[in-house]
Amino acid sequence: MKFSDGNWMMQPGVRAHYPAEIYEVEESPGRLRLIAPTRHIGHRGDTLEGPILTLDITSPAPDVIRVQTTHFEGGPDCGPHFPLFTDPVQPRIKTDDSKVVFESGALSLEIPREGNWRIDFAANGQLLTQSPWRGMAYAQTPEGPHMLGQISLEAGECVYGLGERFTNFVKNGQVIDIWNRDGGTGSDQAYKNVPFYLTNRGYGVFVNHPENVSFEVASEKVSRVQFSVPGEKLDYFVIYGPSPKEILEKYTALTGRPALPPAWTFGLWLTTSFTTNYDEATVTEFIQGMADRDLPLHVFHFDCFWMKDFHWCDLQWDERVFPDPKGMLQRLHDRGLKVCVWINPYIAQRSRLFSEAKEKGYLLKKANGGVWQTDQWQPGMGIVDFTNPDAKAWYQGLLGELVEMGVDSFKTDFGERIPTDVVYHNGADPVGMHNYYPYLYNQAVFEVLEQKRGKGEACLFARSATAGCQQYPVHWGGDCDSKYESMAESLRGGLSLGLSGFGFWSHDIGGFEGLPPADLYKRWVAFGLMSSHSRLHGSSSYRVPWYYDDEACDVLRHFTRLKCRLMPYLYGQAVIAHQKGWPVMRAMVAEFEADPGCEAIDRQYLLGDSLLVAPVFSPDHCSFYVPQGTWIDLQSERSYQGPGWFKESFDFFSLPLLVRPNTVIPVGNLHSRPDYDYRSGVTLLVGSLDDGVTTEGNIPSPTGEWTASYSITRNGNDLIVKCSAPSWSLKVLGSEIAVGPVSEDRLKVTLS
Repeated sequence: MKFSDGNWMMQPGVRAHYPAEIYEVEESPGRLRLIAPTRHIGHRGDTLEGPILTLDITSPAPDVIRVQTTHFEGGPDCGPHFPLFTDPVQPRIKTDDSKVVFESGALSLEIPREGNWRIDFAANGQLLTQSPWRGMAYAQTPEGPHMLGQISLEAGECVYGLGERFTNFVKNGQVIDIWNRDGGTGSDQAYKNVPFYLTNRGYGVFVNHPENVSFEVASEKVSRVQFSVPGEKLDYFVIYGPSPKEILEKYTALTGRPALPPAWTFGLWLTTSFTTNYDEATVTEFIQGMADRDLPLHVFHFDCFWMKDFHWCDLQWDERVFPDPKGMLQRLHDRGLKVCVWINPYIAQRSRLFSEAKEKGYLLKKANGGVWQTDQWQPGMGIVDFTNPDAKAWYQGLLGELVEMGVDSFKTDFGERIPTDVVYHNGADPVGMHNYYPYLYNQAVFEVLEQKRGKGEACLFARSATAGCQQYPVHWGGDCDSKYESMAESLRGGLSLGLSGFGFWSHDIGGFEGLPPADLYKRWVAFGLMSSHSRLHGSSSYRVPWYYDDEACDVLRHFTRLKCRLMPYLYGQAVIAHQKGWPVMRAMVAEFEADPGCEAIDRQYLLGDSLLVAPVFSPDHCSFYVPQGTWIDLQSERSYQGPGWFKESFDFFSLPLLVRPNTVIPVGNLHSRPDYDYRSGVTLLVGSLDDGVTTEGNIPSPTGEWTASYSITRNGNDLIVKCSAPSWSLKVLGSEIAVGPVSEDRLKVTLS
């Protein structure tokens, strides 16, 4: 929201009140409170009228400083609030006649007592950023009171994150409203809005408001990021990294780390698609077709019409096409498949559940006490009120019956079209609940799977999200077109979401809307299988490969097998995402923030910390950037010397898949499944190692029972190999050197 009109004027009807000076300082354990009048106090008469602003400064964790600014304190606080996981520190507070200083770890906040008001944020004594003169205000507007904050940007400073956004990857110049919408992947609307951003200058900012936060990212003031909220209070955190990964680590420590998805979820998912006709015979035909063509398949998903039309979501199989659902699920399990079913939190009027939910008060209500209903999506539908503990338990009980029947996972669709003219059971502010609703929805479903399937076995396929929802993976990119442009915009959204704290992400291979041409389908297959999670899904057309051409089957087989063999590496990266909050699919800037060539790259990414993936966004060629060092293609073993750009043609069985210098990729010996004993028959693929470098890593068990480790040191012309499990092999990429299996725990290999 814009408050100013250029440099000198304000928008019509807007009056802004800026803090002018520190009038009082109050210290208490762990807290600094500042009283800041919005005009200089020269004599007692100046204290008779306001407004004044109160700043409460605290630190929920080292290197994190929280600034809460309040005008009026007397308003109701009905929630919701983002759950925060804090480890408060005792700050170092220094006050004198010239300044006030608040320090947490390496991060400090300083406000001078003389001159124009500003807040300086510094790390290790070096200025990071500041809330400059007139960078904080209480604003009176025709729409009501607002609080706003501004954080300065240096020349060349780039802003990233703010959720799964499909617009330009670098957010500078954009106006972004944190308001969840069901807008597809081709607009400025987003399913997953997160009021958190980071920059390439060593810090991040989390605006702790679940309601609509309006961001002006170098748009109203081109050297500032502005964030504003309606009301009388503003609450934000500044998080020092200094690297993007360290910022994400500290941010996810505050808002929640991603759960670790079970290993089977990393395999290939196939769906019925949305409006296509299907029954058990159709499902069996697809599954058998995959088996007949030797195409690995690991999860089968039933989309909306597993339930009867007009009856969503009654959470009951349509007996007309699935007369024996329990038996069918067992037959699918007998084939070694997991099963996912589609749900949403909406209950249509014709659902068997509507009357019960209405009578017991389980649905969102209107002010007059009646059920809020709409004909959008499902005729006459109401929405489950997850703030009602009884409604949550009721809904979870219904899902639990499906899990007991044999369902392994739920696709938690929708959750964005949440009205604001409603009354919640717990009295929560309906405006704040619009974005926060997906948190409660996905949390409720995730809890059921943990309770019924066991800790570590829960996995969603979720569309809507807000801050903290990264705790309930996996998330997917929503409705995209079957075009190369949509393939690229999907990746932009996923990389943006990864820089917003989300560790695991997927997308509809082939695109959701429309029928992809064979070349696009095959290119998207390569991209999809080199993603965190991989799902074939469409709207009105099937996504089985033989519907496109014969080669599509071969391409799908090739990349599914490759991903299964990469699981010792990929699952290790998943554990890191779970432990540290680093996304499995990482924007180039997350790993190479010091390389200006990586600042705006959004058509390639790091899969984990050691594999560069550049999807091919055309029928035949790809342009990609290689950072400093010697990178070796995992498949062709061709070397690329960076830094520099390359433009090459690739067949459908290849794409740039480059091993980072001074790293090792452990690959397994099983190409048919993602869940197996990753210790057995490992081959260590050695990239380009510099002399004197030691590279080491861990291979975790998919069941958590063990961890295998390895290290390789280059000493002149020798490689010294250590591994904790026997019978491993070693392959030096780009050479003829291949050794194994290694029976000892230490081996010396001489390079030719």
